[in-house]
Amino acid sequence: MSGEKIPSLPNSIDLSHHLSSLAKARVLSPLKRLQKIKPKPGTISMSGGHPDPTLFPIENLHIDALLSNSFATKNGKNSSFLEWIWSKIGTRASPKTETYTVNKFGVKSEDIDLAHALQYSGAGGMIQLQEFAREFTKTVYTPAYGDWTILADCGNTDATSRCLATFCNPGDSIIVEEWTYPSFLASARPMGVKPVPVKVDGQGMMAIDLERILSTWDENVQGRRPRTMYTVPIGQNPTGAFRYIFSLYSALIVCETDIIIIEDDPYYFLQEGIYVPKSLRCAKTRTQNEDDPTVFIKSLTPSYLKAEFSVWTVSPSWIDINIMGYCTWFPDGLADVQPIVRRTIGEARRDGYSITLWFLAVTKQWGMEKYIRWLQGLQGEYTLRRDFVVDKIHELFDVSPAIGVKATFGAGLPVMTAYLKEPVSSTMEKYQATNSKTPLFSFIPPTAGMFLWIKFHIGQNIILKPGETLVEHIFVNLAEEGLLISPGAMFSVDESTIPEQEVAFRIAFSKGTQEEMSEGLKVLERVMREYSRV
Repeated sequence: MSGEKIPSLPNSIDLSHHLSSLAKARVLSPLKRLQKIKPKPGTISMSGGHPDPTLFPIENLHIDALLSNSFATKNGKNSSFLEWIWSKIGTRASPKTETYTVNKFGVKSEDIDLAHALQYSGAGGMIQLQEFAREFTKTVYTPAYGDWTILADCGNTDATSRCLATFCNPGDSIIVEEWTYPSFLASARPMGVKPVPVKVDGQGMMAIDLERILSTWDENVQGRRPRTMYTVPIGQNPTGAFRYIFSLYSALIVCETDIIIIEDDPYYFLQEGIYVPKSLRCAKTRTQNEDDPTVFIKSLTPSYLKAEFSVWTVSPSWIDINIMGYCTWFPDGLADVQPIVRRTIGEARRDGYSITLWFLAVTKQWGMEKYIRWLQGLQGEYTLRRDFVVDKIHELFDVSPAIGVKATFGAGLPVMTAYLKEPVSSTMEKYQATNSKTPLFSFIPPTAGMFLWIKFHIGQNIILKPGETLVEHIFVNLAEEGLLISPGAMFSVDESTIPEQEVAFRIAFSKGTQEEMSEGLKVLERVMREYSRV
């Protein structure tokens, strides 16, 4: 049950002084107090305003769900001979599915039915989903403390917005990566919360810059010292940075000075590993237990939740990437704080058709082990997507690797720089390396997530229209040729601080077929070739 103390684990420290004035001022709704009363069997309730389920317009739902092993794991294999057979029976055009039905009324009390799923619920959402989420959290994230709870929300942006309302007052500052999720910034600014950017490298937020900011903070000039940090540590949006374990502890050592970490990790299970060039890639030798759920979980870099430091960690999105608009977050903290947090975020409906469908497939039909197998398949699919996009760039451009120098985004990491290839046929379809060494763009092959962050090195001889920026010029040219990618400036905490020569874009490989992604990168090559002629 959510909020139940886990034996043998210590309590987290009391950081209730971080609660916002709004959170402290909230009181429990009188209607919610009625829910605490446990009526005796046979009691007739005429106290609430719950709609009668017989008036719900949907009588039942039928679900055709993919099998949990529909996608191969990261090593490119299915987990068993039976799964191999299933993969041959079903194709992407006609995938193998299982059919489930959700009726309006269940037969047993533990059944998932529409009468309960579409009814009002508490802040935690459906009881069955709470129980599954709690068990999943213990299995995968293994929080360092025993007094954590789980609360439901309506998605990533809703969750982070509620975190802001719970922990920040107008005028407060919050630490963020210098490039970050723009919807979070859009939520923070109207609340009067000021984002404080920290430099990032290929391993995420730089602990040395974080320490500089916190150690030199002047409250007389800058206001109250930041006591909250927002971070996307795995497959960071937009840069694709990956926070390795030593980076995690470096940041935590700095943050041990009384701070709350809002760990927004929707791409946690998309840990793809280091990119290996296609020419060096070979078939992987399978180990006996490689696809075992326990082995998979142990292979994942730990969450901040697992670290035994004196911080609260709030994680808004452990299943944001896996289902339709639903995620769960869990603060570490003393039990007497949890009712306040519940009241602060317990303002929206978190059940409904999508949650009912997902929960039925995941918890009742798959169970924990098969759900984890599904996550392994997602990791495998996004690894293939990452490899395909980076392979295609190598095919279309002359790519030279180098190690990033100190004080750059790719410090200490393999940075790929792309140059033009010269055509070897009139069709312009095949190219060879050119002697020209004018760099076009650089990137670090992502090790997690679904984004590729590229920095252009063109523009010296490009004539811009009055008032036009180089970013706008590149964006419009690509769009007119049929490719849309995201300008990096939209992810910046403060666009006015971006150097004029800093031209960055985010390429997403989250969606689309290989053919579509291939055509998009060919557009990029054509436009870069045109720029080289200027």
